[in-house]
Amino acid sequence: QVQLMESGGGLVQAGGSLKLSCTASGSTASINAMGWYPQPPGEERELVAAINSGGSTDYADSVKGRFTISRDNAKNTVYLQMNSLKPEDTAVYYCNALISTLVPPVGTRNYWGQGTQVTVSS
Repeated sequence: QVQLMESGGGLVQAGGSLKLSCTASGSTASINAMGWYPQPPGEERELVAAINSGGSTDYADSVKGRFTISRDNAKNTVYLQMNSLKPEDTAVYYCNALISTLVPPVGTRNYWGQGTQVTVSS
């Protein structure tokens, strides 16, 4: 059983910073792409930052220059450093990972964490 667990959310003033973490546990043979998807109230989740197994990154225009995604493969963990936060960044942030497992159910699947709330006050 594979699980993703996020942490690091909270309440911060505009212009402040937060660092989110997401750790995969369980029978993970390999972890491929990982990403962060904020979901503002009443809206859909949208990818804002992604990193592949080789460390290449991609960002949505709305967060370029402010957010940095990184990963520690030895710890099965992905991070999102968020700087210069804006009230419009307020959302539940979900971690997603494409993970291959060698125990039943064998295969490669997308897994989601439970989400962590980020609130930016003006």
